[in-house]
Amino acid sequence: MFRFASPAALTRSAGRDEAKIAKTLAGLTPGKPQDCIPRERMGETQGFPNTILYIEGRKKVWRNDVTGSCTGLANDDLMVVESTSGQLCRGDIVRTRSRLGGGILTSSCALGSFVPYSK
Repeated sequence: MFRFASPAALTRSAGRDEAKIAKTLAGLTPGKPQDCIPRERMGETQGFPNTILYIEGRKKVWRNDVTGSCTGLANDDLMVVESTSGQLCRGDIVRTRSRLGGGILTSSCALGSFVPYSK
């Protein structure tokens, strides 16, 4: 049997996500949004249903507010990005796959613009 979260539970979860994002970006200044970023410089990724943070060292974080909702990111599912350029670009498709159960597709979304936050 499936259980659906109540609207209040979803609001609490979204509030926790925003608090985690704010904590990661604390002390950093946003810059001009960009359409693409180099994939090879990213060290860590933090995923939330509507936002992905790409962490490039201690002094730079790229925030990407996705189009659609990649709910699987909040569940620590595997993230697969379909890119034709070798970079991460606005419009690239992100699909999430369950770590359990043979990699079942759990959600998909499209990348938005990348906003750099730096010291």
